[in-house]
Amino acid sequence: MKIALLGFGTVGGGVYELLRGRPEAQIKYILCRRELTVPGAAVIHDYRAALDDPEIDTVVELLGGEHPAYEAVRDALGSRRSVVSANKAMLSRHYRELASLAQARGAPLRFSAAVGGGIPWLASLGHAVDIEEVVAISGIVNGTTNFMLDAMATRGLSYRLALAEAQRLGYAEADPAADVDGWDAQQKLILSCNVAFGVSLDGASVPAFGIRGITAGDIAAFRRMGLVCRLMVHARRTAQGISAYVEPTLVPESSLLAGVRRNNNLITLESRCIGAQSFYGQGAGRYPTAYNVVQDILAVGGGYGFRFPALSPVSADNRAVMHRYYADGSITEPISVEQMHKNSGLRFFAALSQPGEAREEEA
Repeated sequence: MKIALLGFGTVGGGVYELLRGRPEAQIKYILCRRELTVPGAAVIHDYRAALDDPEIDTVVELLGGEHPAYEAVRDALGSRRSVVSANKAMLSRHYRELASLAQARGAPLRFSAAVGGGIPWLASLGHAVDIEEVVAISGIVNGTTNFMLDAMATRGLSYRLALAEAQRLGYAEADPAADVDGWDAQQKLILSCNVAFGVSLDGASVPAFGIRGITAGDIAAFRRMGLVCRLMVHARRTAQGISAYVEPTLVPESSLLAGVRRNNNLITLESRCIGAQSFYGQGAGRYPTAYNVVQDILAVGGGYGFRFPALSPVSADNRAVMHRYYADGSITEPISVEQMHKNSGLRFFAALSQPGEAREEEA
């Protein structure tokens, strides 16, 4: 394999280190915005320089952002190159076009590292779909918010202090909106739904409510109820089509989800025959993410990309999904996910994972 590595930041550097010395996967070009010298590879500043080389058969896109990442992936697939990407934001926005292009050109496309960092989540999901019908997916996919919620619950930190620590440790950006407002989790859910259900999910139809506004008082109320808060993604096949949403969820203190500490992820698929399978591990970081990228590189080298069936465009329908919610300090009657997410004036809300079993009277 002759590889063009687009992006040489934290993950790109990790991929270079993991592939160095492997003759079957040679990095010939590295796209980088800054000037540097990399042994064994030519540093370029325009992805088209790599695509002009007929020896390049694989493009690894780790640029982040939408542009020029989208154009690079589109052009690589259009020229029948294999593509590996970790760009959840770009892929979730342009999924149908790029997946259709990969299918039409016979160019393998994989993006395992876009969801779950080093967890073999999307690869396992793809294998499950090859065998049977996946009916639901759920779990914790954002390490930043999990770190913050864990710090608030176990160490009594305020939201402000938990966020400051997450930023100091490199888990949260200076502008943390993508994490704390649920957008990062939303993009990961869209990609997971697309692989699980063989669709192209309209991102605008997937509501996301994050953890901004949660207080130490909320955390104390959850503790009195024997509950722990986790920011979770949820999706399921329903009679109406597909439900999909992101929201803080209250889970029992004894549950597996409550035991997910610091910046780890736990993602679960449910299928007809095998039932529930969960995948746990580091959801971000240089080497965990680079590990999944390299796994994808080796897979596309063998001609194995993700399968893209009909790619039907669909919108999420959450009208029939009902929960009780903790909202502004009290417990609601059962209300649909769609209706609850329209109440944008609320300071904070969280779904009760087991309506009717939680001890609402202690709120």
